[in-house]
Amino acid sequence: MVIYSKKMRLYISILIIVLFNSCVKDKPQDPKKTAVTVNSDYKVLIVNEGNFGWGSGTISLYDPTSGALVDDYYGQQNNGGSLGNVCQSITRHNSSYYIVVNNSNKIMVVNASDFVKTGTINGFNSPRYILPITYNKAYVSDLYANSIQVVDLNTNTISGSITCMNGTEGMILIYNKAFITNGNSEYCYVVNTATDVMMDSIHVGKGSSGICVDKNSKVWVLSSGNSASSQAGKLSRINPVTVQIEQSLNFNLGESPGKLCVNKTRDTLYYLNNGICQLQITSNSLPSNPLIYQGSKIYYGLGVNPKDYSIYVSDAIDYVQKSKIEIYKPDGTFITKFNAGIISNSFMFE
Repeated sequence: MVIYSKKMRLYISILIIVLFNSCVKDKPQDPKKTAVTVNSDYKVLIVNEGNFGWGSGTISLYDPTSGALVDDYYGQQNNGGSLGNVCQSITRHNSSYYIVVNNSNKIMVVNASDFVKTGTINGFNSPRYILPITYNKAYVSDLYANSIQVVDLNTNTISGSITCMNGTEGMILIYNKAFITNGNSEYCYVVNTATDVMMDSIHVGKGSSGICVDKNSKVWVLSSGNSASSQAGKLSRINPVTVQIEQSLNFNLGESPGKLCVNKTRDTLYYLNNGICQLQITSNSLPSNPLIYQGSKIYYGLGVNPKDYSIYVSDAIDYVQKSKIEIYKPDGTFITKFNAGIISNSFMFE
């Protein structure tokens, strides 16, 4: 047995105390939760897909006034619960948000006031977007199903389907007609929402996904094209009454435009094509250069804030780390940037 002197025991005691204090100081501190006024009239919800198969899809909540950010808003409001994989889109209807989770084959329903989960809609193949049709009815597009699903929002169940080629994407509602894009075909499909019957199709070119309505109630559809089959992308303006194309603007072969959106006054279109491109709806030609070049960045998501016309774009970086969100003025002047979730693909402004 080793016997230590009184002086030696004192030195050992002091050493233990020093080591203990050092360990305490080096212990990682819990991240501070940023307070955001969720009932504010000015907030931005950011949809983050997350890595495929990792179950890491999230919704970020950003306050443009203070710059505060809640990285995983759903998880914070639901005791650490997960949305699933891949978080594709979000839509507000009545008093709820509907969060479409693509690879998990479901739609999560949360309360609009506090983002607490109230239900789940199951039974999809690979859902993409939800389009409210009436107070209690909605359509859901699907990447792999050969149909559009009709959902009863009272019971949160699938109540029917409308036969359509797989690959349905973005949708809009106007004049009791649903215009539905399709990434796998060359057509935009038109459904009579009173009867849930396909009534027409419009040739818009290969790979349509982006769709919006301008101030003149004209429907714009953006098709990315397909270089492998020598099909260039197109931006088409459709008369929703006659269901005819009024104008078609062609991109160069090899370009891959996407993420079509419109500003608050609905007189200016924005889309991604080697950067952020801006187009007046009265223009007869596509812009020769982007408003904002992306350079070596990977621009992935795009949105225009109706509050101040500011432009939000996400840089996916490497599709693994958190996306960088950049904000610009309408003239392309840089405002600020911050990090959101992994693979941020879209924005909802409120």
